[in-house]
Amino acid sequence: MALTMMSSAFEEGGFIPAQYTCDGKDISPPLKWENAPQGVKSFALICDDPDAPVGTWVHWVIYNIPAQVSQLKEAFPTDEKLPDGTEQGLNDFGNTGYGGPCPPSGVHRYYFKLYALDTVIDIEPGITKDELLSAMEGHILAEAKLMGRYKR
Repeated sequence: MALTMMSSAFEEGGFIPAQYTCDGKDISPPLKWENAPQGVKSFALICDDPDAPVGTWVHWVIYNIPAQVSQLKEAFPTDEKLPDGTEQGLNDFGNTGYGGPCPPSGVHRYYFKLYALDTVIDIEPGITKDELLSAMEGHILAEAKLMGRYKR
């Protein structure tokens, strides 16, 4: 069985409810995954919007999610480092943690990409998506994606 990810807030390809966007509470949606491969040491997640006018816009960079964790609760804290070792990087709004959809016009797609890693990333909190992707190179055991859409 392959690594899969879902949300109780929206279905694959469905519309993300406004409470998870800049038009609402701007909190992260609940995410859950299953069928992690053997040998996972940590998980990482990147959420981005490839439809942004300036190029792909990063909404969330989170890594070192412990291997035994299989979900991120709604309104996940935006702290750089959490007590369980989870760390967060910078989004393209210039903030740590989740920054919800806020498209200027039209329908945009938001990809939540989960990575099962065979390591714990040894980098300080506050990194960018590109720095995380570089650090994960050669350590990805499996990937799962969940895409939601939003229009203001």
